Amino acid sequence: MATIKGPLSDDARNTVAECLQGALVDLIDLSLVAKQAHWNLVGSHFRSVHLQLDQVVQLARTHMDTLAERAVAIGANPDGRAATIAKSTKLAQLESGWLEDGKVVATITDVLGGISKRLYERIQQTEEADPVTQDLLIAVAQDVDKQHWMFQAMS
Repeated sequence: MATIKGPLSDDARNTVAECLQGALVDLIDLSLVAKQAHWNLVGSHFRSVHLQLDQVVQLARTHMDTLAERAVAIGANPDGRAATIAKSTKLAQLESGWLEDGKVVATITDVLGGISKRLYERIQQTEEADPVTQDLLIAVAQDVDKQHWMFQAMS
């Protein structure tokens, strides 16, 4: 069986892999939470929130693939299995059923704020270990922060 060897030392790879896996879990669950809200949204601001949630899902899906592929490139195995996400997520989960638009905006605002905070921690942790991964995390943070701002402006 072939194995992938990356350019990092074992210590650096372990640090970076942990950061990438944490960000991957955040993004996969963000896509699920946002899509759940998107499907079950009701309220007078339905259309604008509905469309904004699609942007969040697209952001998460784009960046999760980039981060997972970076993990592979450094010789780490990304784990996006449903059981792993359910066990590891730090994101608030929505209730089942219809979701009032104001509650969705508040929840997504909080979720994005938490992801942003963890991204900044991971950016610091990867500064010396792998500037390439750090750069990818910075790009994710930029997009997450933009969505966080937009959802804050809706509340």
